[in-house]
Amino acid sequence: MTTPAQEELVRTRLWRPWRLLALVAIYVVIAHVLPRPDGVSAQGWRITAVFASAIAGFLLQPVPAAVVVLAALVALAILGGVPMPRVLSGYGSPTVWLVGIAMLMSRPVKDTGLARRIALLFVRRFGGTSLGVAYSLTFSEIILAAGIPSITARSGGIMLPIARGITDLYHSKPGPTAGLLGTFLMMSLFQSSAVACAMFITGQASNVLIARLAQQQTGTPVTAFSWFLSALVPGLACAFLIPWLIHRVARPGIVKTPAASAHAREQLIVMGPVRGKEAVTLAVFSSVALLWLSSAWHGLDVTLVALAGLAVLLLSGVYDWRAALQESGAWDTFIWYGGILTLSELLNETGTPKAFAAWVGANLSNIPWFAALVLTMMLFYYLHYGFASVSAHLLALFLPFLAMLTALGVPPRMAVYGLACMANLSAGLTHYGTTTAPMVFAENYVTLAQWWRIGFYASFVNLGVWLTIGLAWWKLLGYW
Repeated sequence: MTTPAQEELVRTRLWRPWRLLALVAIYVVIAHVLPRPDGVSAQGWRITAVFASAIAGFLLQPVPAAVVVLAALVALAILGGVPMPRVLSGYGSPTVWLVGIAMLMSRPVKDTGLARRIALLFVRRFGGTSLGVAYSLTFSEIILAAGIPSITARSGGIMLPIARGITDLYHSKPGPTAGLLGTFLMMSLFQSSAVACAMFITGQASNVLIARLAQQQTGTPVTAFSWFLSALVPGLACAFLIPWLIHRVARPGIVKTPAASAHAREQLIVMGPVRGKEAVTLAVFSSVALLWLSSAWHGLDVTLVALAGLAVLLLSGVYDWRAALQESGAWDTFIWYGGILTLSELLNETGTPKAFAAWVGANLSNIPWFAALVLTMMLFYYLHYGFASVSAHLLALFLPFLAMLTALGVPPRMAVYGLACMANLSAGLTHYGTTTAPMVFAENYVTLAQWWRIGFYASFVNLGVWLTIGLAWWKLLGYW
């Protein structure tokens, strides 16, 4: 008798050849069937076709993302005529190294118990009610997002087990008792993780890449501090409103949770004071996060800061190099990230995004830029229904939409942060919207109907906040 997982694996293997053929078909149709825009060379149009096929590979997933990217790099050299030094240039980018190093550094934060301690401190202080527990998980994740650029490691690996442990305290299990506490906590945890992603350049892996591409296309400096400052007020507003909203639409049967605070207090006593490897990790983590956020003042390269932090952890013995080599997620991200950076930069050089912007601009030239920004942010948000990852969403649509908005007269900083934050926030729409969505959904506390309904309600809050408080905050910052 086969398990559901085994049946899914068989279905995936059966569909894989057809999905690979679909990627080839996409390349052929774009490169040899669709008319080439004015101003785009034949080579540039082939590069555009390779990029489109790679993004489709992210969506169809016939093979892992890193394999898709490696194949696309080969196609760049053979079909696009791109020299090999240029094909591999992405792997020499400090941006790619920054993401890889930051993901490696997240391991000791988890292994030494520091991340768990941070969450328990919040639960001990604010966990007397179910809403207080939700806020504890939310702000724990926001703090961790300042230095852990992986929503999977942060939310799935650290926060989800804590949330599950709290639901167990109150005997809220998947099934008839899910509504006692589990449904509310799981949805609050997941929706809040999307807010945390939007608040920091390190919120999730592709944020750093998007910041680099935005700076190259618009000339707007995008730093860890500028991102944090831009998202601070609307992000905090969403962090307070989202758990409250879910508490209203998925009200838990248990409202008072004194055992959660007591449990956190007991666990902190068992953990004892911060010392040894955990103390070193805390010092390094805090120093790196502060230096990232203050880079505009001291001028230190953020990648240098991250590399120095990793070196300290390795030299002190807090982090073992063999353990670092086993961080497959970090190395996998490094491979696809470096390749997609090359693809994105080359796409920008082809002139295709500019041609798209010119076409849209010609059809929307009579719309005021403010109205165009609001409508585009809403459209960009709900287009995530068609994406299974924030990275795929951003890589597929960010550059052309950014080119369109700036061509219509939208101030660059508003266009950059508007699109980047919308893509991160929209991850909460579906049970497949980002890597942690299937992890939380698999806990079986939330039905599919509940998930989509709450995700849709949360979209009203996120869009409402960013299009009112957010735009007002950007006005105060002088963005428009």
